[in-house]
Amino acid sequence: MTEHNSTEDSGLQESFLSHLYELRDRIIKSALAIIVVFVGLVYWAPDIFHLFAQPLLQALPAGGKMIVTDVTGSFFVPMKVTMLVAFLIALPLVMYQLWAFIAPGLYQHERKLILPLVVSSYSLFIFGMAFAYFLVFPTVFGFMASYNAPLGAEMSTDIDNYLSFAMTTFLAFGITFEVPVVVVVLVRMGMVPLSKLREIRPYVIVGAFVISAIVTPPDVLSQLLLAVPMSLLYELGLIVARFYVPKSSDEDAEATTGSDPQATA
Repeated sequence: MTEHNSTEDSGLQESFLSHLYELRDRIIKSALAIIVVFVGLVYWAPDIFHLFAQPLLQALPAGGKMIVTDVTGSFFVPMKVTMLVAFLIALPLVMYQLWAFIAPGLYQHERKLILPLVVSSYSLFIFGMAFAYFLVFPTVFGFMASYNAPLGAEMSTDIDNYLSFAMTTFLAFGITFEVPVVVVVLVRMGMVPLSKLREIRPYVIVGAFVISAIVTPPDVLSQLLLAVPMSLLYELGLIVARFYVPKSSDEDAEATTGSDPQATA
């Protein structure tokens, strides 16, 4: 009996270690993919940062400029921006490595659901960042620059502060655009009924404005630019989730009973 238990324990330990080794290998492959893309882009790091800073540069009034207050900022900030771009380019491969690691433990119907979720999650995250870059940044920076004119203050922004602001905004809008995916997953996995998600719609809208007030600059315009899309995306999630509502066993039994003439008799 003791030998049997020890054999089972050793088998479980070997299985656990094999999963760890596989996870390690896939993390290394993901990291190498990001590094390879980064090395390929590093030569153009100044150009990438210039493109990254365009929304602010275009909003600056005459005489306004970006400044460097840290000795190493002019080197590390463009490198950080280039690393962000490399991560976004390599993200599909990173997601594939994650998918390949968890796929053996999923059922067939779950595997069919994962691929559309991964593709839609990546696409929506990129759309969220693009929405922030092309619409939110020019609007917010132009709004802020208009306040400096009456004060007669010269608008100069440190590149490191701009990077922190842009990263926070990108992350906020990227996650916000994932709302439809979250709604579909909650409904498809049976965690929350679709009817319940419809009932809490007013609370979600209030929560969207609270979140936007926390993560965006303290002006009404930028808060609206986050809260309104979040509310609309929640509605989109409710519409799409209608096609992923799992059939309950009661509904299946009722349908079977209704289709059986002998049961009706």
